[in-house]
Amino acid sequence: MDNLAGLHPREAVERAATSLGCSPTCAEVAEYFDEHDKLRHLRENFLVPKVSDLRPSDLSVVDGGKDCIYLSGNSLGLQPKMVQKYLEEELNNWARMGVHGHTEGSRPWAWAENTIEKLMANLVGATTEEVALMNGLTVNLHLLMLSFYKPTTSRHKILLEDKAFPSDHYAVESQIRLRGFDPQLSMLLLSPRPGEDTLRTEDILEVIQKEGDNIAVVMFSGVQYYTGQLFDMHAITEAGHKKGCFVGFDCAHAAGNVELKLHDWGVDFACWCSYKYINSGAGGLAGAFVHEKHKDTIKPTLLGWWGHDLKTRFQMTNMMELQPGVNGFRLSNQPILLVCSLQASLEVFNMTSMQALRSKSVLLTGYLEYLIKHYYAEDPSKPHVHVITPSDPQQRGCQLSLSFSVPIRRVYEELQKRGVVCDMREPSVLRIAPVPLYNSFRDVHRFVDALGEALTSSR
Repeated sequence: MDNLAGLHPREAVERAATSLGCSPTCAEVAEYFDEHDKLRHLRENFLVPKVSDLRPSDLSVVDGGKDCIYLSGNSLGLQPKMVQKYLEEELNNWARMGVHGHTEGSRPWAWAENTIEKLMANLVGATTEEVALMNGLTVNLHLLMLSFYKPTTSRHKILLEDKAFPSDHYAVESQIRLRGFDPQLSMLLLSPRPGEDTLRTEDILEVIQKEGDNIAVVMFSGVQYYTGQLFDMHAITEAGHKKGCFVGFDCAHAAGNVELKLHDWGVDFACWCSYKYINSGAGGLAGAFVHEKHKDTIKPTLLGWWGHDLKTRFQMTNMMELQPGVNGFRLSNQPILLVCSLQASLEVFNMTSMQALRSKSVLLTGYLEYLIKHYYAEDPSKPHVHVITPSDPQQRGCQLSLSFSVPIRRVYEELQKRGVVCDMREPSVLRIAPVPLYNSFRDVHRFVDALGEALTSSR
């Protein structure tokens, strides 16, 4: 698809259709994109559920032997094929070697996570020393906030989205209370303008400029979980720093989805889970980032054994030799089975680049948007779909969030009958995420066909 590189997705779709001599909505366009997709082979590294496995008792609508239309990578990524092999290797090591597995084998348990941190750092635009694999996302957020949120009577506020993911909201609220402040006064919540679905970058920057002297931490998501909006992390970081604020991001929906440059942007801290776009399995090992500029100045508030320098960790002196930067935030050894599943996925990412994945993603999601707007644009006379995610490809990742003029649960259930796996969020949104690692353009076309049938059946 080199001849379509750099084009807006709408123009790329229409140009492909012209070359094929067909309508932009015909299935031949999807087939053309798939045939020319240089990343299509990556799908072979994942296990795609069959429709019969998802709905074994209801195969009246679709062919149960087909692969399902899996568009829920924003919630849980597919399983890499190598996961089972790596898990079995460590189960066998445990059975054969017992405690010696901590220091023997291809991935010694005592430092196994260290061996794949470079791969993770590549995904988020960081140096290896700036990234740690540990805990879960919210645990990491708390650990980081304990060190970066140091409120004073004049600078005590935390800026975040009004509809931030619940765990972020709860973590911020509890951190404020822990320091003896009132969340009603110290949480600065930012909402879209009346009648709009997403935040404007200029509004975010204006609030930072206006309130910055009172803001201790700017804490945003990289990609908004509900709307799918990709925030301008670089601009937000620069604005926060100009006002003397620390700036951190929850990258749960951004890592493995969009190009990140946490180091180059000067982000102070970040955390993310790995079971969405990074495909490590439910509850997978999370990541944390602390910029190298803080390695000698920002210390962890809570200490654990795994924060001790590996070279002397097992000497058991009880005299802490704290690792610099994010590595000092480690508390305990990581579950080896979670390391295995994460390794399997990161190795697939290592077969390509985030730049290449992002290029495909822009076209893949743009193709989805094109078809939805063609078939299901708002029309009061029939069921219709409204895309609340920004139309600008630079302001979104893989995900499109769709709201409906008909009851959403009916639409969701009808899609399930047709082999579609997507994500429903009350009160009225379906989140649809075609992931470039394993989704095809044919998946998108099949989904749009199924959506038309679902809307008809939901009347």
